[in-house]
Amino acid sequence: MGVEGLLITLMGLLNFYKLPVNTLVGANWSTFKEITKGRQIDKKWRTKYYLTKSICRILSPVSCIQNRRYRRLMEKGLHSEDPLFILGHWRSGTTFVHNVFACDSHFGYCTTYQTVFPHLMMFGQPFFKKVMDWIMPNKRPTDGLDLAPDLPQEEEFALSNMMPLAYYNWWFFPKDEEEYARRFLLMDELTDEERKTWEAEFTKLVNIGLWNTGGTQFLSKNPPHTGRISELLKLYPNAKFIYLVRNPYTVFESTRNFYTNTLIPLMLHHYSQEEVEQQVLRTYNLLFERYEQEKALIPEGHLIEVKFEDFEADPVGMTEHIYQALGLKGWEESRDAIVQYVGEKKSHKKRKYDYDPRTIELVESHWMKAIEKWGYHLDKVNS
Repeated sequence: MGVEGLLITLMGLLNFYKLPVNTLVGANWSTFKEITKGRQIDKKWRTKYYLTKSICRILSPVSCIQNRRYRRLMEKGLHSEDPLFILGHWRSGTTFVHNVFACDSHFGYCTTYQTVFPHLMMFGQPFFKKVMDWIMPNKRPTDGLDLAPDLPQEEEFALSNMMPLAYYNWWFFPKDEEEYARRFLLMDELTDEERKTWEAEFTKLVNIGLWNTGGTQFLSKNPPHTGRISELLKLYPNAKFIYLVRNPYTVFESTRNFYTNTLIPLMLHHYSQEEVEQQVLRTYNLLFERYEQEKALIPEGHLIEVKFEDFEADPVGMTEHIYQALGLKGWEESRDAIVQYVGEKKSHKKRKYDYDPRTIELVESHWMKAIEKWGYHLDKVNS
C-alpha cells in the first residue's frame, strides 16, 4: 500500500486533489515545528499550512500518553526476531510482495492506521480506526489495490510524523528534495545526535507495530530503506533482505505519474512536471548506486534479489523459493493463506504502458547501468 493510500485514508470523503490539510496533521508538535522551520510556503498553500498546523497542535498532546505506555511496554520486554526488509525503488512491486508475505501471521508490520496516526496507537485507536474505516474508500484510486486501516503499509510516512529526519518530508517541500535525499534518504550528513534519534524512533515504530499486530518478526516495506542498508544492519545485524527490481521503463512512467499525483495535495510550494522528472531520474540512481555499494555488508544467505516480473508470473512458487533461500520460518503454516490471497488478486488489472520516444531516451540516458545489470534492454522487454 503506497503513499496515495495514506492520503485517501486521511481525508477519504474529500476531493483527493483539494485536501484542506496535508498529512502533517498526524505529527507531534515538535516535529511539525522542525519540519516547517525556515521552509518556503507559497501564498497558494498558506491556508492549508495554517489549518494543518492548527489540527496538529490540538492532537499533539496525546503523544504523551502513548510515550508513557510505550515505556511500560519496553519495561515488560518484547520478544522479536530481526526484521525482514523488502527493498527496491518505488513502483517496483514492493507493495504486492509486502501483502503476500503479510499473509504469514508470524510477521508484524506497520498498518495504514499506524502510518497516519503513529501517536494514537496505544490510546484512542479503536475509535479513530472506526472513523477511518468509515470515511476511507476500499480501493486505492491510482491502481485499484485494497485500502483498509489494518492492512500493511510502508513506514516512511509514519517516520515523517514522528521526527523531522524522514525522507518523505520532501513531499511537503519538494524544491528541497536534494537536501532531504542527502540527509535522510542516504543518511550521509546526519549528526551523531540525529542518527541516535532516527534509530530510536524507527525502533519504536517497529516495536509498536509488532505489539499492535501480534507478530514476532517485523516485515518492512519501505523504498527509502534501499539506501540505508548499513544503518539497518547496525540496528538488526541478522536481518533478512528481499531486493526487488523491475523494468526501468515501467518504473519511470509509473513513478512519474505517482509523484505528480501525490504532490498535489501535499506540497506547500510549487513544483513543476519537469522538476518531478529530474527528481525521479536522480533518485533512482542514488538508490541503485548505494544499494550496489552496501549489499556486500549483508551476511551470506540473508539477501535475495528478485525480478518482479518473475515474482508476478508465479507468486506462490517464488514466495516459497524466497522462504527457503532466506531460511524463513512459517511457510507451511502460511501457505494456504498465501495461495488464497494470490488467487483473489488474479483478476486485478494493471495499467499497461506504451513507452514514447522521450521516455525511452530519458531512461536509457540516465539508467543504463541498471538496464545492463538486470538485462532490461528494450528489445528483450518487448520480446
